[in-house]
Amino acid sequence: MYISLLNTLRNAQAAGHKTVRFACSKMDEQVLEILAQKKFIVAFEKKGKNPKKFFDIELFGTQSKHGINGVHLVSTSSRRVYRPYSRLLPVRQGYGVSIISTSQGLMTNTDARTKKIGGQVLFNIW
Repeated sequence: MYISLLNTLRNAQAAGHKTVRFACSKMDEQVLEILAQKKFIVAFEKKGKNPKKFFDIELFGTQSKHGINGVHLVSTSSRRVYRPYSRLLPVRQGYGVSIISTSQGLMTNTDARTKKIGGQVLFNIW
């Protein structure tokens, strides 16, 4: 699930690793696409054969201005948080991103506001 993916990415970047391997899932792939688009990771690639597919994720170095500085999990398994599009606010004065699970798939808070779609707020990352 995306929670262990985020913890793995944050810890690997803090330790100064350049690449990380992580097990493959569809939701994690959507999260990685958004993180690569918003410059939180350099790139990722799906490798391997069924049933042992995995992602090779390339991270920014610790000296880079890009990368993951912090993560806040908004929705958990015991507490789901849903917001209409009008209550999707910027994260860290626009330096961060909220990932929203909508009826049209995962998207950022800015994309959801422009499309006027609300949904479950999964996490904030900056």
